Amino acid sequence: MTMMTPQPLDQQEDEEMLVPHSDLVEGPQPLVQGPQPMEVAPSDNAGTTENQANDEPQASRFTWTIDAFSRVNNKKLYSDAFAVGGYKWRVLIFPKGNNVDYLSMYLDVADSANLPYGWNRYAQFSLAVVNQMHSKLTIKKDTQHQFNQRESDWGFTSFMPLSELYDPNKGYLVNDTVVIEADVAVRKVVDYWTYDSKKETGYVGLKNQGATCYMNSLLQTLYHIPYFRKAVYHMPTTENDNPTGSIPLALQSLFYKLQYNDTSVATKELTKSFGWDTYDSFMQHDVQELNRVLCEKLEDKMKGTVVEGTIQKLFEGHHMNYIECINVDFKSTRKESFYDLQLDVKGCKDVYASFDKYVEVERLEGDNKYQAEGHGLQDAKKGVLFMDFPPVLQLQLKRFEYDFMRDTMVKINDRYEFPLELDLDRDNGKYLTPEADRGIRNLYTLHSVLVHSGGVHGGHYYAFIRPTLSDQWYKFDDERVTKEDMKRALEEQYGGEEELPQTNPGYNNTPFKFTKYSNAYMLVYIRVSDKDKIICDMDEKDIAEHLRIRLKKEQEEKEDKKRYKAQAHLYTIIKVARDEDLREQIGKDIYFDLVDHDKVCNFRIQKQMPFNQFKEEVAKELGIPVQFQRFWIWAKRQNHTYRPNRPLTAQEEAQTVGALREVSSKAHNAELKLFLEVHHGLDLQPVPPPEKNKEDILLFFKLYDPEKEELRYIGRFFVKNTGKPIEILARINEMAGFAPDEEIDLFEEIKFEPTVMCERLDKKASFRFSQIEDGDIICFQKRPLPEHEEKIRFPDVPSFLEYVKNRQIVHFRALEKPKEDEFCLELAKNHTYDDVVEKVAQRLGLDDPSKIRLTPHNCYSQQPKPNPIKYRSVDHLLDMLVHYNQISDILYYEVLDIPLPELQCLKTLKVAFHHATKEEAVILNIRLPKQSTVGDVLNEIKTKVELSHPNSELRLLEVFYHKIYKIFPLHEKIENINDQYWTLRAEEIPEEEKNLGPNDRLIHVYHFNKEIAQNQLQVQNFGEPFFLVIHEGDTLADVKVRIQKKLLVSDEEFSKWKFAFLSLGRPEYLEDSDIVSSRFQRRDVYGAWEQYLGLEHSDTTPKRAYAANQNRHTFEKPVKIYN
Repeated sequence: MTMMTPQPLDQQEDEEMLVPHSDLVEGPQPLVQGPQPMEVAPSDNAGTTENQANDEPQASRFTWTIDAFSRVNNKKLYSDAFAVGGYKWRVLIFPKGNNVDYLSMYLDVADSANLPYGWNRYAQFSLAVVNQMHSKLTIKKDTQHQFNQRESDWGFTSFMPLSELYDPNKGYLVNDTVVIEADVAVRKVVDYWTYDSKKETGYVGLKNQGATCYMNSLLQTLYHIPYFRKAVYHMPTTENDNPTGSIPLALQSLFYKLQYNDTSVATKELTKSFGWDTYDSFMQHDVQELNRVLCEKLEDKMKGTVVEGTIQKLFEGHHMNYIECINVDFKSTRKESFYDLQLDVKGCKDVYASFDKYVEVERLEGDNKYQAEGHGLQDAKKGVLFMDFPPVLQLQLKRFEYDFMRDTMVKINDRYEFPLELDLDRDNGKYLTPEADRGIRNLYTLHSVLVHSGGVHGGHYYAFIRPTLSDQWYKFDDERVTKEDMKRALEEQYGGEEELPQTNPGYNNTPFKFTKYSNAYMLVYIRVSDKDKIICDMDEKDIAEHLRIRLKKEQEEKEDKKRYKAQAHLYTIIKVARDEDLREQIGKDIYFDLVDHDKVCNFRIQKQMPFNQFKEEVAKELGIPVQFQRFWIWAKRQNHTYRPNRPLTAQEEAQTVGALREVSSKAHNAELKLFLEVHHGLDLQPVPPPEKNKEDILLFFKLYDPEKEELRYIGRFFVKNTGKPIEILARINEMAGFAPDEEIDLFEEIKFEPTVMCERLDKKASFRFSQIEDGDIICFQKRPLPEHEEKIRFPDVPSFLEYVKNRQIVHFRALEKPKEDEFCLELAKNHTYDDVVEKVAQRLGLDDPSKIRLTPHNCYSQQPKPNPIKYRSVDHLLDMLVHYNQISDILYYEVLDIPLPELQCLKTLKVAFHHATKEEAVILNIRLPKQSTVGDVLNEIKTKVELSHPNSELRLLEVFYHKIYKIFPLHEKIENINDQYWTLRAEEIPEEEKNLGPNDRLIHVYHFNKEIAQNQLQVQNFGEPFFLVIHEGDTLADVKVRIQKKLLVSDEEFSKWKFAFLSLGRPEYLEDSDIVSSRFQRRDVYGAWEQYLGLEHSDTTPKRAYAANQNRHTFEKPVKIYN
């Protein structure tokens, strides 16, 4: 199931969200992260006749009458339980709203507390508040949901405004009684955890990477076209190719696994081969767009190979665009190819109606005549006819359309039928050009139905496919594949409304109707005459040998890993570090402590094996006889360092490996980490380790070279705790290859978390006095010569270790190109804000570092964070890079035109200026000190625009969704004005508004149109709202004259307009003789924008460019395959 932001599920639900209720939610919930309504899953034996009855939904209506409603003081109120489909349900309401000014209402699983772990159930349901005066005004909302332990209730936080519910004149609260109805239909659900797709159907599914169900449904469809699969297998790849970098190999690998795996297949290799990062996988994309992009990529990759042209052979058809003059002999034609056809759903009852519309002839006449070459303007016919159809016909159904009335994308859930057999030669080949080859029979059979379940802003995709074109259909829903019958694959995907029978009808016998949010979105048909060629036989010979070998090996490795994991509890991993590892790693992979245990020799040993026997394994593996081995156990110290602590005792070595592991670490399943101490004689052969008593301390030595800035391990030896460092200087020099009397400085490496601690060692104090113990690290160095000191960046060990601890490579990207690294800098985590911007300014050749503004990186979205870093608001580079518990290595930069501290004292506002007589708005960016007032903004605007009169006065308005919400007072400070979500509009104040009489009113005038959805009248505002002065006694006829003059509307157009007084969204239509001012008597209504004079007409106004910040949804990113 794809998890996305909950989307509105139909046109009326765009206004509020479907959410599981939460007592912890504070305030309104505009973007609640939560699951989508889920498509019903079929029962275990879906498709078998004896199970069909059980699969039919069981439905019931429950009516809940609540008396003394206004006196209910409970925050939430539950109805009595009622049974549907063998399950107990109840309605949950929040009479005063769930932290919103709306009635909140949910369907709840009544017995959820007593149900077994892992329960789930699926229901389609509607909730309604009955209008007891006019049943047509009953407010009803419906949805669907998969209920489970985590989400045992689901519904509408903003069901209806409390102001409407509690208004006794509205009809919802009559005699202090409210009537609520719940229609519930329940279907059985597959037990997801025990279901085995391969066993039940012979096919396996694809894992969902986050929001990749749209891709999975397409890949399954393409895979089940064997001719296509065979072509993919025959694309040349080699054993040296890497699947994550080669689309052909990744697709071959995926198809092979779909063919031979027993469990669902991952798509990560394929998406990596597309060049997608994780963020792309979590973006819901469009199936059609992915289909086109993927086919174009494959077509390109197939060029010059044995399968060149396969994509065209399968999917390419051609149509002819023509314009033919009626009165003269002139015809213009243009041939075009297509891989898929987009068919209209809106206004078409089925696929044939869409094809009829596709080839519909348009008349070019009147003002729209055609300019025919050599003949001037002519009446003409314009249209499209098909020259040929492809063997595999892909039909994209236009379920998503832009609604100009509502200025948003909507999903078309209308009923739309498609046949099992599609005859495109019908009516004497009316879809074909006269030249088309009539010898080819364009009769098609349905191969697959891709379904979208949900709304316009997200949802879930799956596919119904019949791989062999038999009567047996299968549903491919991500990881799960189920058998389905034809009714489920075809009729149930037509969309429209579903009517469910009642099992216990109450006083209201109207049938249950649910909008079906799951409907066909793409259809794939195969030409009957080509089906044997396309649904061809496949065997292993079609798969390249290197691919078979590679994928079988991968499968074996997977099985080995599975076995390894299953037996893990019987084994212990022993990691053995030696001097060779320390030499190899220190100064390259690590600088602190002694070794990275993940990179040392490790042994997988049965826990029951005696440790002494393990030593023989080591002897065999490393060539060190048992008598020369001495093992030390590592210990984590309180200061977070990890050092060899003590040698194992003879008694410990007599124990089993498992017992010893438990002694060394209490952590469950921890590994056993050991240091193997081996001594060598003069001939470099191993010798027995020396005796160790309590006075002996094992020390490790690192040498630092300040000139080369290098640190390396040079060895270890024992010292007496009563001895002094001065006594071992000659031996240290000998190990380093220095002269015996070389002056060296010694330092003890104490710790490095959270900060570095490395202190000079007193050469004359005893080791015991300096608290030196087993496993301690002594770093030493030559003293730098005074003449070299200036050239040396880190003159001693502590300064070098400090540098190593804090160094950080940062990738800088220009904020306007957030995907591309511009340059890298080596910085330190403890660099101050000033250090960082200074380095960036130097790199950019900028004199003034304060003009650099930095923005941090969001590790999860792989995007810049929304807010930049304020000047000196962070102490160190590390603070800029931390994102929750992760450290990023990316920063974004901008070069400002003024220093950042100055900019931060300024406020930038985006203002749309409307001239008194010019139609187009001018977009201005006004930048003023934060303490400035609205008056200052207007004065600034006057310097930037041409006014209709030099003495014109201006005002600033807040406009949101085509309504005026506020006139800003001139003295209001601009610091808190938000232009992110509202449009700020500046305009000249008309003269007539400056001299209002005592009985004159300034009213709001808005454009609107209306539509009916779910038995509710919905008013949609559009266009530019404005103010108008009305005088006492003005009739609508008087006001209309002034509005027509102001808006410059033609008489013909204006005659179609209707005028209404609207209060809280309800229109009251006016006649020409009505006195307008009488409707606007209430002067101090809260929310004056909700009382307005409405101009009802169709929306023909062009959208202004600045409307983009009207808090609209942004739609999907385009699909890109980068490789």
